[in-house]
Amino acid sequence: MRKLIAWWMYVVTLMVAGSQSTQAQGLRVGVFNVDASPPVGSWMAYDPTTKVLIPLSARGIVILGADAPVVLSSVDWLGIGNGGQREFREAMADAAGTTFERTAIHTVHQHDAIWCDPTVDALCAENGLNYRPFDTAFARVVMQRVREAVVVAIASAEPVTHVGLGEGIVEKVASNRRVQGPDGRVIHVRWSSVKDETVRAFPEGTIDPVLKMMSFWNGEKPLVAVSLYATHPQSYYRTGEANPDFPGIARNLRQEATGVPHLHFNGAGGNITAGKYNDAAHENRAILAERVAAGMERAWKTTIRTPIELKEVAWKSVPVHLPPAKHLREESLASTLADPSKPQMERFRCAQQLAWLRRCHSEDTIDVACLSIGKARLITMPGELFVEYQLAAQRLRPDLFVGMASYGEYAPAYIGTAVSYGQGGYETQPDSSHVAPESEGILMRAVAQVLDVDPSKVPPLR
Repeated sequence: MRKLIAWWMYVVTLMVAGSQSTQAQGLRVGVFNVDASPPVGSWMAYDPTTKVLIPLSARGIVILGADAPVVLSSVDWLGIGNGGQREFREAMADAAGTTFERTAIHTVHQHDAIWCDPTVDALCAENGLNYRPFDTAFARVVMQRVREAVVVAIASAEPVTHVGLGEGIVEKVASNRRVQGPDGRVIHVRWSSVKDETVRAFPEGTIDPVLKMMSFWNGEKPLVAVSLYATHPQSYYRTGEANPDFPGIARNLRQEATGVPHLHFNGAGGNITAGKYNDAAHENRAILAERVAAGMERAWKTTIRTPIELKEVAWKSVPVHLPPAKHLREESLASTLADPSKPQMERFRCAQQLAWLRRCHSEDTIDVACLSIGKARLITMPGELFVEYQLAAQRLRPDLFVGMASYGEYAPAYIGTAVSYGQGGYETQPDSSHVAPESEGILMRAVAQVLDVDPSKVPPLR
């Protein structure tokens, strides 16, 4: 079997070499989609897997012809952080023959799904902590599947003559999680599901109701659709049954309806949930999925195709160093993590925070990147980012079609606006956010850079 696999990889490598030699012919795109479902008994983010209700997937595109290849991927997992980001992106870069900086991997953030962080997993193991909601060995199996799929995607890449851009309003799904009083303080947290009718009755608050869609075409033939929409993707969870929840179901419905491969990214939905429209009744999963699918259909039907040339395609990446939250202290975190008398969850949170703090101290950076293709800009961002970042990016370039994919590097956890850290609420409490309020300015300056805007002209977020 090993000889057969080696032979196949050799053949595919030759195909890739042939494909890369013809890149001068123009823009090309390859598409991949591999199974990312955990085996029964494997840990998901919160519980062991008892069943795969609906398969999870790792999907992506490889863009060829404009400088070195670009690889964009979205996975039906809760989050990929620290060493998980590094290993995934290195695998994709190696398979595509490109640089690390020209890759991006994101998650849709479903909760009955896998959580990948080999760095935190190793810290827990070193300190004898049994609570480790990771299956790092299986995550690396999926990394290898993605690596091999990238190679095949390049070999089968098709010419791109047009790019399509469309938008669709998603109705009665998103609502802001942070219900604020007259003084700006958070008075209610509107979780992914809310049974309290009084809390559900508050206005939607600040959201982005628009689902954006970019599509690649070869003449009249659609090759792949890429959608972006900002909200936490939970209807209900902790079932033990792996599933991609309502955004993944919506994506699958549209792929089946159109026959076009569909890649979906979660936007800046850190402070957005479906809580206003979801009382935790299980039938709401299908209802929410249908509403998102309807937004996808609107975006597809309003799509305008325009010819695209290689000179209109670019990738720009800016490394940023996010400051750690001021309450994080390495000695204290390490001491609690190593103490078997402490509660497991407290020790686990210390492992997460310690891993991040050590990265910050090592001057390790996170990439903020942007795919420019014609009038479209797709920005890739870290963490559970507040929707204000997404709305601000769109305001910086009202002349362009600006979409944002968040939930890239998961290690920073929630990333609020600077002002939000003084307003209370779940997302900005010490256990939830690993970064300092100053992260806003750093990230928005990077967003301005990739959008070719003077960073000094970026106003504070509100």
